[in-house]
Amino acid sequence: MTNTAATKTPSTELEAAGTGALASTQGSTTIADTVVAKVAGLATREVSGVHALGGGAARAFSAIRERIPGASASVAQGVSVEVGERQAAVDLQILVEYGVSIADLARSVRKNVITAVEQITGLQVVEVNINVSDVHLPGDDEGDDTQAATGRVR
Repeated sequence: MTNTAATKTPSTELEAAGTGALASTQGSTTIADTVVAKVAGLATREVSGVHALGGGAARAFSAIRERIPGASASVAQGVSVEVGERQAAVDLQILVEYGVSIADLARSVRKNVITAVEQITGLQVVEVNINVSDVHLPGDDEGDDTQAATGRVR
């Protein structure tokens, strides 16, 4: 007869206890909402076809903030999360590039966000909701002065 207790690893002991990777007999780890939001925001921006995150007002505020010396745009802009002890839910608001299949983009974003959040935080992602708020058209950049130069009204 073999002793199974001697062959258990710490991770299998945690799984057997039902506590998951973030808690053990030696203590627990909590992950702040802002951490999950930043990870999800960065993972979303990694996907080709995502132009920006956030609604129009948030993007406008971010553009102003970027022009202030020493200030930086928020990585978590356009990301809302709910974080529990072992699970997280993510809501994203994105602006997509024109010509990109939104269904394919949503699948890619969802997969990338789930993978990144689960690998980095150890939390199980139960859902990733994506709200496509706008489509970015070529030449629609906020800093683009060609519109003013070719416009009819000055």
